[in-house]
Amino acid sequence: MNNISELLDQISSPDDLRHLSVAQLPELCAELRRDIVDELSVNPGHLASSLGVVELTVALHYVFSTPYDRIVWDVGHQAYGHKILTGRKDTFCTNRKLHGIRPFPTPMESEYDTFTCGHASNSISAALGMAVAARKTGHDDRHVVAVIGDGAMSGGLAFEGLNNVSSSPNDLLIVLNDNDMSIDRAVGGMEKYLLNLDTNATYNRLRDKASKWLHSMGYLNDDRRKGIIRLNNALKSALSHQQNVFEGMNIRYFGPFDGNDVCETVRILEQLKNMRGPKLLHLHTVKGKGYEPAEREATIWHAPGKFDPETGERIPDTADPYPLKYQEVFGRTLLELAEANPNIVGVTPAMPTGCSMDIMMHAMPDRVFDVGIAEGHAATFAAGMAKDGLMPFCNIYSAFAQRAYDNIIHDAAILNLPVVFCFDRAGLVGEDGPTHHGVFDIAALRPVPNLTLCSPMDECELRRMMYTAQLPGMGTVVIRYPRGKGVKRDDWHCE
Repeated sequence: MNNISELLDQISSPDDLRHLSVAQLPELCAELRRDIVDELSVNPGHLASSLGVVELTVALHYVFSTPYDRIVWDVGHQAYGHKILTGRKDTFCTNRKLHGIRPFPTPMESEYDTFTCGHASNSISAALGMAVAARKTGHDDRHVVAVIGDGAMSGGLAFEGLNNVSSSPNDLLIVLNDNDMSIDRAVGGMEKYLLNLDTNATYNRLRDKASKWLHSMGYLNDDRRKGIIRLNNALKSALSHQQNVFEGMNIRYFGPFDGNDVCETVRILEQLKNMRGPKLLHLHTVKGKGYEPAEREATIWHAPGKFDPETGERIPDTADPYPLKYQEVFGRTLLELAEANPNIVGVTPAMPTGCSMDIMMHAMPDRVFDVGIAEGHAATFAAGMAKDGLMPFCNIYSAFAQRAYDNIIHDAAILNLPVVFCFDRAGLVGEDGPTHHGVFDIAALRPVPNLTLCSPMDECELRRMMYTAQLPGMGTVVIRYPRGKGVKRDDWHCE
């Protein structure tokens, strides 16, 4: 690709970025996108998600005074552009390497990384805490932004955070990065009018002045203010023929807008920046934006491995495909067991390809349930099915299963229900870093009653454990196995 980066080469921090004109930002976005593609073509990582938020990343650092203002990222694989713009351009080639920069944002690496975000759905809760802290510590001029999306809004913690946002005094801005194109865009004259009205500077200035005047005259206490907001939201819902869950929680909603239009995103953020009270900006983005192969097949290009940046041709791993990965052995074995046992079902929290449950999903789509990024729900959902006669295999990455600990104990093990929890990527996971190491499950699960915890020494034992776990009377079983290849070659079937 074209490696000329005249603007990007001038930027060593967001302060440099803010010296550019708004008219220069589209070119900067193009250069940043090329840099991400070129770097990841030789040093693999999470590509498509970071490409989709290039414009949002540039706009956020352009409008807000980071690191004093706080940007809290969710699902950290969106943050490669953020890393490059915040002083790590020259070291980005070490991303995900030993002694290199970390794969996900962490305050241990940079003051611009405001919070750890290796696991999804925590940004709203963390950002709300920062917004409350800003008020309590005399930093009333500090802006706090939570960036959530790429599937993270399905996590239960996100909704717990939203519920608290609606009831705590704060000026938090939540940016919903929505890259799921199945969600319809607003259409029609009235909807567009309302969207433009909501972010019109004059409208919001007059609205704020009226609110302050009413409050000073004693006409607008907190209860009346909430009532007026609810009335305003109800009128907007009636006019736009849309019900909005966020405004139902007294969080002002703006959008959806095109999040890949950097100039428009800057304009909207400028209007929302000093608006009082909690608000949510809904942006549509394209996962893989600006790189045609990634736009066309976003799932494959989420983390594609090495590739030719000019042609988009992925470079195959020339290593011997055998031994098979534990994940593929799991997927093939699960399908075999499901063919023999009609009560077996599969459950995965948004990881069907990574854990190879997609093998059963393609063969038996009505017997595999992808519940999204919601590990706690996955565990209890599986327990509910087990309670009434099914035999669920619930596959969760070990590090992410930490969030389902209570559900595994309370909803499965105490009742001794026949759920097979398959903990993928147990142990150290290499370049994914400390947030993804599955190293706590043994200590956490050994004291749990009615739970059998086992770990195979090879693929044959994995298959045998899966077979044994689905036999009557086994109760709750956890099978933990590592990421990567096993040790067997032609005899992985153990036959």
